[in-house]
Amino acid sequence: MGKFTQQELDEVNKTLSTPEDCLKWAFDNLHPKLAKASSFGAEDAAIIDMMFKINSDSRLFTLETGRLPKETFDAIEQVEQRYNTKIEKLYPDPNEVEKMIEEKGLNCFYDSIENRKLCCGIRKVHPMNKMLATLDGWITGLRNDQNQNRSGASMLEIDEMHGNIVKVNPLVNWTFDETWDYVKSNNCPYNKLLDQGYPSIGCEPCTRPIKIGEDIRAGRWWWENDTNKECGLHMNHDN
Repeated sequence: MGKFTQQELDEVNKTLSTPEDCLKWAFDNLHPKLAKASSFGAEDAAIIDMMFKINSDSRLFTLETGRLPKETFDAIEQVEQRYNTKIEKLYPDPNEVEKMIEEKGLNCFYDSIENRKLCCGIRKVHPMNKMLATLDGWITGLRNDQNQNRSGASMLEIDEMHGNIVKVNPLVNWTFDETWDYVKSNNCPYNKLLDQGYPSIGCEPCTRPIKIGEDIRAGRWWWENDTNKECGLHMNHDN
């Protein structure tokens, strides 16, 4: 069981006005079993900066899927240097990866949605689940305007998929422009793919820049037609 109920969090949510309010509550009530998952996009860059201004012992982790772009590794180094921290790196089970590649091929995710979800499950969801099982709360970069799966979220939520820990969403009410303004005005280190038209960043073969007028998540799994795409980290799944 988690430390809080959704009813208790709903009362807290009424008192929170800013992302910093949300993070301060999380640190006061969940640290040190509290960590931020990061791919070092705009949302992550802003939240990481806020976190270390509040608590210099903030915990960060990233999913080292084996298929990340160079720019993500550059961002990892920059964040570690800027905030004098060490980012925890989560790796997939090598046996699961090897079995998938042997049976379906290195780039099987292009062949079907089923294969893509299998790859996301092995490289991202399974390592993430192991980490979350050790925490009382995790900090995300979710914003309500990202897609319909992410609309209607609150700053503090019970994550029923992960042992009823607290899911902390500081930027849930911000727009991308507000987030980007914070990153620039505070000179936050960030993934430089943002400068190349990537508002949402994942594995290198599964992410492309978006075109003018496209949905902000259109560059993720760009060969799929579904406009409501997720890897499984923020929705119910069978992996």
